[in-house]
Amino acid sequence: MNPALSMDPNRLFVIAGPCVIESRDLCLRIAEYLKSVCDKLGVVYIFKASFDKANRSSSSSFRGPGLEGGLAVLSEIRNTFGIAVLTDIHETGQVETAATVVDVLQVPAFLARQTDLLQACGRTGRTVNVKKGQFMSPQEMGNVVEKIRATGNHSVWLCERGTFFGYNRLVNDFTGLAEMKRLGCPVVFDITHSTQMPAAQGHQSGGNPQYSPLLARAAIASGCVDGLFLECHPDPKNAKSDAATMLDLDTVPTLLNQSVEIFHLRHRWEKLL
Repeated sequence: MNPALSMDPNRLFVIAGPCVIESRDLCLRIAEYLKSVCDKLGVVYIFKASFDKANRSSSSSFRGPGLEGGLAVLSEIRNTFGIAVLTDIHETGQVETAATVVDVLQVPAFLARQTDLLQACGRTGRTVNVKKGQFMSPQEMGNVVEKIRATGNHSVWLCERGTFFGYNRLVNDFTGLAEMKRLGCPVVFDITHSTQMPAAQGHQSGGNPQYSPLLARAAIASGCVDGLFLECHPDPKNAKSDAATMLDLDTVPTLLNQSVEIFHLRHRWEKLL
């Protein structure tokens, strides 16, 4: 089995990058910049990007370079910067090949109940980050954890990306973070997809990325979140996927600086209890 990531509970970790691999040069640029920012703040950085966006709203939307081309870019980033990398997995046939390159296999929200996919990811020994489907309660994620642990793999992360659908937007229930934390897994909060307005523009989703910093601060202050997930881009409006929720790359340092301050303050609170 391939090794899982070992995370320090006293350090915030951040999963960040573009939604999809648009080009090698763009991904290298983003990875280099974010690694520099995270190193200065003492944050553990994991680069993310999808080699294929199989769940786009429109069949004409850009999906990415595919498995082979995408893994080549992720491998170069991993080796060049010495950082862990994460990517989405949509089919069981992709799992073994992807696991030879990436450190974290991510199961998308709409696939969070797919037993074969979850267990295929678990058998690789890699860390598995599962995004909670908006159609699932936080408690139901216990079944997800059990499915992966049944393979002998206990390195499971649970990611909140909007608790449920409401008035044409995703809504976050922060008590759900506490419920997932009780399952004994690190909890990740996705601050960009949580601002999504699904299919609000007909052929694509809308969003309110201006609220991402607010969600980040609130999630970390809750005391239930170990890591943040965010998508960013140097030119969000022209990003080829999730442009409506993507953060401008230049705004990330301030967001992370505030997040780290709250993270350390939270730990001081916990020591006093």
